[in-house]
Amino acid sequence: MNKTPRSSRIHIAIFGRRNAGKSSLINAITGQDTSLVSPVKGTTTDPVYKSMELLPVGPVVFIDTAGIDDEGSLGELRKKKTMEILNRSEAALIVFDSTEKDTSLEIELVKMIDQKNIPFMCILNKCDLEKKIQWSGLNGIPLVETSAVEKTGIKTLKEKLVKILPKDNEKFRIVGNLVNPGDFVVLVVPIDKAAPKGRLILPQQQTIRDILESDAIAVVTKEYELKETLENLGRKPGLVITDSQAFLKVSADTPKDIPMTSFSILFARSKGDLSELVKGAASIDKLKDGDKILIAEACTHHRQSDDIGTVKIPRWIRQHTGKKLVFEFSSGMSFPGDIEKYSLVVHCGSCMINRQELLYRIQNAKSSGVPIVNYGVLIAFIHGILDRALKPFPYTSIVWDEIKREEYDYANHGKSTKHY
Repeated sequence: MNKTPRSSRIHIAIFGRRNAGKSSLINAITGQDTSLVSPVKGTTTDPVYKSMELLPVGPVVFIDTAGIDDEGSLGELRKKKTMEILNRSEAALIVFDSTEKDTSLEIELVKMIDQKNIPFMCILNKCDLEKKIQWSGLNGIPLVETSAVEKTGIKTLKEKLVKILPKDNEKFRIVGNLVNPGDFVVLVVPIDKAAPKGRLILPQQQTIRDILESDAIAVVTKEYELKETLENLGRKPGLVITDSQAFLKVSADTPKDIPMTSFSILFARSKGDLSELVKGAASIDKLKDGDKILIAEACTHHRQSDDIGTVKIPRWIRQHTGKKLVFEFSSGMSFPGDIEKYSLVVHCGSCMINRQELLYRIQNAKSSGVPIVNYGVLIAFIHGILDRALKPFPYTSIVWDEIKREEYDYANHGKSTKHY
């Protein structure tokens, strides 16, 4: 795998009316004819992704979208897809067509993006043609003038774009602040029928890379060789990281004085809000007969006979609760909008989506009053080892202790002392 995964790139979306020159701008910025360009309105129907290296920022992905003025029943669907892109955008470019007088749609979009606290830039495109926009700062919004056709203003656009992009990506490293240089980090990687042939899955690859960047030493083993691996290391590792499905065996074979967690929990912290996902675990014991549970995965993949999302997790939840529950499933980049009908959302490890998208999904569940938990947290909870799996994360561990205290007080005294 020689390219930075899309989920690890800064997502920059470009918005505007049909035929405003969005696709031409993407091509001019990337230096490639990635997006189809045509004088016919509505050429771009589905979002188009183009990855590149934007110096000095690094790997980014530009997203070309359908026009915000699209028409008809299909047009409404395209506009809905365009608005969904906002949920995973870490920066936005709003393109104004200098040959159009009306800017009402663009201004409304600017207000919406600003309310979401997404960094944005406005671009006045087609400046090689006669301007019809009455522009004097355009309601106080600064604009970068460009001509995608003549490639003018592109250098200035890139320079200004670099200044608004998020600078704190390193803050959300996977294990960088959990280990010290020279530490051994043991990764437990089961090789079963679900493992891809000839390679490791993305979370394992990314964790190994992060360990190496932290000047620590990655040791990879299978769950049945873990005990022997630990005995032969010569000194205690700084951390043991396991696939969530091997939690029980790895916990049993890892001495209590060695920190242990899972890839899925690490990614919950790195990409999302681990404390909020941990709060969701407490709702599992409150499920009732007939409750609906959404199992949400951010990718589509070939299902095995004992698939983690559609088979194992529903089975574990039913066994743990003893309740007759209804499970529904979603996969891919779209997240259901009507989640109020669910009593719990169980989300995958999120290796295929970026932090912005996962935080949107968590916030969506929270604002809908629906608890949300991810695979790793749920599996650790059901197997009774969540306390141990959270030890490497002191703040979240405290949150979990308070949740347990709240549940105990309510069960034994009938009153709430909720303060987390």
